[in-house]
Formats: sequence, structure tokens, C-alpha cells
Amino acid sequence: MTNKKRLLFGFSVLLYIVTFLPVTETSEIIRAIACLIIIQVLWIGGVFPLAFSSLLLMLLLSVHFFTYEETLSYFASEIVWLLFSTFILAGAFIESGLASRLSLKLLSLSKGSSRLLVFFSFVLMFILSLFIPSNVGKASLVSSVLDSIIKHLQKMGSVERLAKSLFIGLTLIVPISGAVVATGASSTLYAYGLLGDVTVGLDYVQWLLYMGPPIVIFMFFLFLLFLIVFPPERIDGPELEGLIEEKLLGLGKMSVNEWKVLAIIGTTVVLWMTGSLHGFSVSLVALFGAILTVLPVTGIWQWEQAKKRIGWDLLLFFAATLMLSNLLIKTGAVKWFAEQLIELLSMDSYFTVTLLLLLMTALLRLFFVNVLGFLTIMLPVTLAIGEAFPTHDPLFLTMGVFLIGIPGFTLITQSPIHLISYEYGYFNKRDLLRLGSGAFIIWFLVVLASIYGYWMMFYS
Repeated sequence: MTNKKRLLFGFSVLLYIVTFLPVTETSEIIRAIACLIIIQVLWIGGVFPLAFSSLLLMLLLSVHFFTYEETLSYFASEIVWLLFSTFILAGAFIESGLASRLSLKLLSLSKGSSRLLVFFSFVLMFILSLFIPSNVGKASLVSSVLDSIIKHLQKMGSVERLAKSLFIGLTLIVPISGAVVATGASSTLYAYGLLGDVTVGLDYVQWLLYMGPPIVIFMFFLFLLFLIVFPPERIDGPELEGLIEEKLLGLGKMSVNEWKVLAIIGTTVVLWMTGSLHGFSVSLVALFGAILTVLPVTGIWQWEQAKKRIGWDLLLFFAATLMLSNLLIKTGAVKWFAEQLIELLSMDSYFTVTLLLLLMTALLRLFFVNVLGFLTIMLPVTLAIGEAFPTHDPLFLTMGVFLIGIPGFTLITQSPIHLISYEYGYFNKRDLLRLGSGAFIIWFLVVLASIYGYWMMFYS
């Protein structure tokens, strides 16, 4: 353990002693806030692996707030099992080779145009969000495909600006595309679960209708921004077409396993979208699809292979975020946070509160690498603030904060996705800051317009 980690751990222990031991008498809200600080220090500081810190949180909650049985009950949450199931579905999608084939097929639609190659790389991220609930998984898959294309094109001439567009685009689009569907990323699953508990009729299709149009509009304007800031070089169109076609030929004809996975995932998505007709939850449908990938006849692998694709550490961490969120709500800490923020903002204008809250979320996001941990704090607080304005639907404000809190626009350190893309060496920190600043302004305006335009106009 490094000196920095020792210092953070020592601070956490000291805060625990001062707050929880019977040396001083503290209220439940103060203890809940102390618990929040302790776990965020451990998570953000990387004192221990996320899963182990989550186990420490479970221990803390079981001793001081809930019974042990109540703490364990969060592992039975539908959202946890939805994440479990989507890990298996995504693993089957990649294992079968269908992910690589789909990626190359979509990129082949560029027909050798460098501009269209950038555009369809954006589209690819959205399509993959239907099948892969991990932003890191999407980033790893797409970056490897794009890297092989760029390296081949470099042999024929400079493609520096094209490479910047593709890899910075990947950095920005992957997290945002994960918000389009309820199963697109772990942070989206959390938001969907939280908002689904307080909103009547929020299902897979409704979420898509809320999130799809704003994100598609942003993607269009982001594409135009790339054409202005990093106009891609002209490339040998037939050469690029030949390269992608060669890679597709190397995959051969679609295998039986690919057809099986395509049928399973297609069926799963259809059932998700028709939930209002058959009544089965998104989580139950996902578990059904996951099991089909392992069963005889319909399956493509054995359980021993499938279980290796499950992010057990992330499942522990995800359940811990649900525990923490519920703790803050039950103890009244969320309400207290909301009251303090409203008093701090000292504004009666809902628009002004919305504007400042979105800006504050964007500012705080600069310092939080772990998006899910960050949203655990921001979304419940935002819901409470929204409920303080009974003439407005708190759902819209909370969805706006969720969208603002997902991406990191300016710093390499804002998420693992940034680091994956950056390590390929096609852009530098200044490139990201230059384009990301403009992208953030566009994103902020799109989110604000969604709250006061699209959502309020069509769903009030």
C-alpha cells in the first residue's frame, strides 16, 4: 500500500472512530454522511479494489444501519440480476464472433469515405449498446478494430486528423451511447432502477423514447464539430473498402453460433420492447436470454466459459451502490442534502436551480472517475430537489443530471474509457480539451433543451 493510500485509509478509520464509536453522540444523518465520505474515499482513492471496499461497506451498514439480512437483500434486486444477465448476453455476443462481424459490417457502410467512417463509428457505438452493457467492453472492442484500420491507412499517407476524430469520438460517444437503452451500461441500469421505483410506466421503450432523440441530435452536432476541428484527410476509398472486405472474408460465413446469438439477442430485445404486452420485467427477460446461451441446442458455450464473462467484482460494487443510495434516502441524508443545496442556491426560480445544478454536476464530474459512485450521490439528491418544486416533474431534472454526469469531456483521467482510447497514442490531452470543451457546450444545451423542450412538451 502506497503512502497516499495509507493516508486515505487512516483518514477513513479516524472518521469512523469519531462518528460511529460511542465516544461522541451523533445523529443518524451525520453517521450516514460519514459513511458516504468513508466509502467514497475508499472508492475514489483506490485504497482497496472496488469489490473489497464494497464488502467493507456491507459490514459497516450491517453493524450500524441495517440488519445483515436487509443488507444481503440488495443482492436480490432486479437491477443486480439484470446486470448479471447482460454480462452473459454480452459475453456470448463477443465470443460467437458476431460483435466483430457487426462492427466491420457497419464500418463498411462508409464506402471508403473518411468522413462517413467517422460517422459510422459513432453509429457502431449506439448499436453495440443494445448488446454490450459495459462501456469498457465496447471501448476495447471498437478501439482494436479502429486501430487496425488506422495502422493500415498510415502506410498510404497521413491520417492524423482522421485518427483523432475516431479515437476522441470513441472517448465521448461510448459513455453517452450507453444511456440510450436501459441496459446500455451499469450507470444506466442504476438510473433506470432508481427512477423506475418513483415513476409510473417507465419501461424499456419509454426510456428509449426519453433518451434516444436528445442523444441522436447530439451525435449529429458532434459529427459536425469533428469536421470543423479535425477535418479528416482524404483517403484511398477503394483501399479502405478492400481492407474491411478482407477482414470480413477472414471471418468466413456466419457460423451456427453467430446465428444462435443473433436469434437470442433479437428475441430478448423484442421482449424488452413489448414488456407492456406480456408483463415480464426487463430483468426476467434478460435472465431468460442469458440461460438460452448456455442450454443444450440453443446455447453456444458451457457454463464454465460463461461465468468467466461475469464481472463479479462489478456486481458486488453495483449492489453496494444500491445499499448506499438506500441508506442516504432512509436516514433522511438525501433530503438534508437537497435542503442545503436549495438554501445555498437561494433561488425560487426552477430554471435557475436547474441551470446551476447541471453546472455543478459537470464541475463535480471532473473529480469523479467512478461514474456509478458519483451518480449514487447525485441522482437521489436531485430527485429530492425536484420534489421541492411540485409544479415540475422531478423525473426531468433527474434525467438531465444523469445525462450531464455520464461523460467526461475534457480530462484523460475522467474515466477508464478515456485511458483505453488515449493509450493508442492517436491524440493528446490538448486535443481532448480542445474538442471536448466545444462538445460539452453542445451537450449542455441539448440536455437543457430536453428538460425544457422535448420532455416537458411531450411527456408532461
